[in-house]
Amino acid sequence: MVCRGRWPLALGTIVVLITAAACSPERGAGHGADAVPATQPEPKLIHPAFNFVEEDFAALLDGMPQQIAAAIGEDPHGFLARVLDVLDESSDLTVLVDKEHPLAEEYRPTDLVDLDTLSDELVLSRPGHRLRREATEALLEMSASAASEGITLMVSSAYRSYEYQQTVYARWVDELGAATADRVSAQPGMSQHQLGTAVDFGCICRAFADQPAGRWMLANSHRYGYSLSYPEGHEEVTGYLYEPWHFRYIGRAAAALEQEYFDGLQHYLLTFLHTHRGLLEASRP
Repeated sequence: MVCRGRWPLALGTIVVLITAAACSPERGAGHGADAVPATQPEPKLIHPAFNFVEEDFAALLDGMPQQIAAAIGEDPHGFLARVLDVLDESSDLTVLVDKEHPLAEEYRPTDLVDLDTLSDELVLSRPGHRLRREATEALLEMSASAASEGITLMVSSAYRSYEYQQTVYARWVDELGAATADRVSAQPGMSQHQLGTAVDFGCICRAFADQPAGRWMLANSHRYGYSLSYPEGHEEVTGYLYEPWHFRYIGRAAAALEQEYFDGLQHYLLTFLHTHRGLLEASRP
């Protein structure tokens, strides 16, 4: 009878023990020898050609204008695919040249083509124009396409040496004074013309924007790797007043990247590549 009297207490104790075990943390969740560390998911790469996860990629957009950062942020995979194409082209096509990043006085391209030898295919304002080989090949194709639509693209200025740019800039200073000259002409070493990939077309005047050739260039030049360097309303960014006649060859991949993600603004694209090219190259597996 005594033993039977203890069964309810013993049974209740067992129930309590089982319940406590069921509610306790899983074995291994503590800090004992049998603990199993929680498995963290592998960060997902945005593009297989780059070791970038979302946090790393976001750092690339710091300092960009809001509309450009938004366009890139909406399609980071597509953006990096375009960047990959640019990295596969020659880096000297997208070198940043402006008032803060001048070229050395001795810089001179080694593959300049005398455009006089192509006078049967190009319209030239005068003898003596020269342009780098790749830019020349693109110019030939672009001029032929324009001509097929009844548009004439006249080359009015191309490669300029450091010494020649000294003469050009000094003439503007004499005419306008240094402060105004700096808004319309590059000081020696700061001119894209020294790269051998920049071309001035037509009248070299504001009226070019409203002429058939100017309208055609604005709409189509990027298809051939050319880009408007100094667009209207962006003097604070580029450092120069609007020049609808001045186009620079940056390569087809870079021109496509500029059009799709940089709002058609060359300076922002070139600044991005200048700042991040090393990181982008190092991030490729």
